[in-house]
Amino acid sequence: MTFSMTGFAALEQPLDNATLILELRAVNSRYLDLHFKLDENLRSLEPSIRELISAQLSRGKIECKINLIQRAQAGKAMQLDEALMQQLAAMQEKVQLNFPQSSQLTIADILRWPGVVLNDVISTDTLIDDVKKLVQNGLKDLNASRAREGEKLKTLVLERLSQIESLVTKVKPLLPALTKEYQAKLESKLQETLKNIDQERIAQELVLFAQRIDVDEELTRLTAHVSEVKRILNSDAPAGKRLDFLMQELNREANTLGSKSVSVQTTQVSMGLKVLIEQMREQIQNIE
Repeated sequence: MTFSMTGFAALEQPLDNATLILELRAVNSRYLDLHFKLDENLRSLEPSIRELISAQLSRGKIECKINLIQRAQAGKAMQLDEALMQQLAAMQEKVQLNFPQSSQLTIADILRWPGVVLNDVISTDTLIDDVKKLVQNGLKDLNASRAREGEKLKTLVLERLSQIESLVTKVKPLLPALTKEYQAKLESKLQETLKNIDQERIAQELVLFAQRIDVDEELTRLTAHVSEVKRILNSDAPAGKRLDFLMQELNREANTLGSKSVSVQTTQVSMGLKVLIEQMREQIQNIE
């Protein structure tokens, strides 16, 4: 299956007196690049979360955000951390000495300050299993999103491959006649210009030139590269880097075809191939 490097997943998991909220975002990157925004109570779990993500993803810039929203238990009064509030008051006083025009903290600001409202701290041992389960479910959703996008990319690439095959099929039967026609024109010009040159030498030079402008090998390699792209798209392994390399090879053959061109037809085919290859390359940048 072909996976895009772009995807998104968002999940919530209720606990006894809290809720875990997970967001996973994935965008393009040459390598696996993990970024975490974790609740203070979850920072110690980052290595475990990193391991879970790395086991399932091989490329992409991944942002993992997990919040822990704790709820006050019924019948239990909320408490404030008075020592922390005193520290806030002292810091505010120092700040206003240097910045007299600055606004004072409101009650809402103070209550939102991390740690001011005391909740029952949830044990890390209790959290780790819940967080792992949430991340695993989030990765399933993320991969489902990436798979849907990947199938769209695969379809686009296959359409371009089909067009490349059509161009090759169209031009290949014409090559012998085009080469022969060009060779006849060249021979006529040489005969007119080099009347005193040995005719056998002219024939030898024409044969050598015909070999230099022969593009059958380039078209054969183009066909082989197209088959390999299809094979990789239908495999289960990450395909992006291998496909990117094949786009370079396809482009090389298209350029050679253009440089050897002796007719408008082959020049147009070369240009058409390069346009299709560039369109595929842009899409392949999104494939894992």
